Amino acid sequence: MSDQAFDSATLEVLWTRLVSIVDEAAAALVRTSFSTVVRDSHDFSCVITDAEGRSLVQATDSIPSFIGTLPRTIRHFLDEYPAETLEPGDVLITNDIWMGTGHLPDISVGKPLFYNGKIVGFAGSTAHAPDIGGKIRSPEPREVFEEGFQIPIMKLIRAGEPDETFLRLLRKNVRAPDEVVGDLWAQITALDLMDTRLDTFMKEYALSTLDDLATEIQTRSERAMRAAITALPDGVYENTIRTDGLTEPLDLKVTLTIDGDEVLADFDGSAPQVDKAINCAMCYTYAMTAYAVKCAAAPNLPNNDGSIRPIKAVAPEGCILNPQFPASGGSRALIGHFVPSLIFGALAKVIPEKIMAGAGSPLWCINQSGVTESGAPFAKLFFFNGGMGGTNQTDGQSCLSWPSNISTTPIEVIEQLAPLRVHQRSLRPGSGGTGEYRGGLGQDVLFESTSKTPTAVAFLAERTRVGAPGIAGGQDGATGELQINGEPVDPKQQHIVKTGDTILMRTPGGGGYGTPDNRSDEATERDRVEGKLAG
Repeated sequence: MSDQAFDSATLEVLWTRLVSIVDEAAAALVRTSFSTVVRDSHDFSCVITDAEGRSLVQATDSIPSFIGTLPRTIRHFLDEYPAETLEPGDVLITNDIWMGTGHLPDISVGKPLFYNGKIVGFAGSTAHAPDIGGKIRSPEPREVFEEGFQIPIMKLIRAGEPDETFLRLLRKNVRAPDEVVGDLWAQITALDLMDTRLDTFMKEYALSTLDDLATEIQTRSERAMRAAITALPDGVYENTIRTDGLTEPLDLKVTLTIDGDEVLADFDGSAPQVDKAINCAMCYTYAMTAYAVKCAAAPNLPNNDGSIRPIKAVAPEGCILNPQFPASGGSRALIGHFVPSLIFGALAKVIPEKIMAGAGSPLWCINQSGVTESGAPFAKLFFFNGGMGGTNQTDGQSCLSWPSNISTTPIEVIEQLAPLRVHQRSLRPGSGGTGEYRGGLGQDVLFESTSKTPTAVAFLAERTRVGAPGIAGGQDGATGELQINGEPVDPKQQHIVKTGDTILMRTPGGGGYGTPDNRSDEATERDRVEGKLAG
């Protein structure tokens, strides 16, 4: 318990103020960013932790998984640079797969927050870089060395002075140096803003440290989460999901144990790690596990360290959900995004009313790289979403990212920044699984390459073999499809396209909830009028 008491009204004011600080930092990051990945798709996070690196508050628009990864990265920073070795103006950086988010494009930075000469917390940010060098992002790389520029834990800025040698190395090793370094400075802007606003916050409320406030917030959140878990039936619940895999499907398995006020997810029995870049590092596996349990048990709890303390996850070393160095993981979302559905499938056996049917995820994206007519290299990354699953109260949302919250890239942005023309972008009728509550629809997106030179394209695309599962009698969603010039292609391979070549992406639909016979006539008629049924 904290030494300083906080009544409920005061605590709510302080908490809301902290949220406003990280939300303002997130807005600054978006406004000052250079890439569509951050500016339009919002693939980033901003957090403030306590002095020990335990999450205190996360920006509202942050990627859900980063609540589990970014604070742990801050703690890895502290392992490498203990508090006594840090000084005002320092900024630490890494993109290490196992100490970050599971793949190199996510660059994480952290800044110690000093107040009256002492570290009171850390400001942290993770953002997905538009390029990180190496082979264009795809499942093809066999080990991490092929995937791009690796950044060990180091000081990017030392006492306010940037490491210019590091920045020169980074620029030299990526295809879009202005965008990559521009986004990195946008992250630094967010850190500096959190630093400034927190200093004002502590002065205004006469706080000499964040320790008491952090303890109060985290303890209350932990207590509420434990109460929510206790309300779930104790037991051992298993589930298995089949993914597209590579040449052959791959299975993921979980044994979920609810014991009193704690949850343990054991992924023993899942497929072994592979020599392709779809391995999902344990840091990301845990983050997705914690997110899924929180969604099911206490979705409205604040996002901080306390709300995920009662949730544990283990996986055998060397399995695809806990790969070992030097495994590649650039496309780890193709496995990691199945983890929440895997957890939901286990929980559906006891709390189906709280569980959503399978979503048409992992999210889809297209990576395009090449050179312009002037010979300048470029790399572009654009996201597209499938349908969410139905619930016991509503149809699934169409074209909405889950379990991430990455936004679909606008057509105008794509055509302005990349040598691509978008001929069609529309909802995919009939792609949502039928049920009392229908799964959300996927989308059809038809591109034409307008590049005067050949370009390489690679994709993140899943559920092309196995559709999103329905639950409680609902039907599976439609599988996704990927075509180049009208012919099906392997989504796990890189492809070369020329001027005039077309690319069709058909993202999967979500699974349905409940028996289709129970769907109301009014809902069916509405679907017909809105063109959501197959023709």
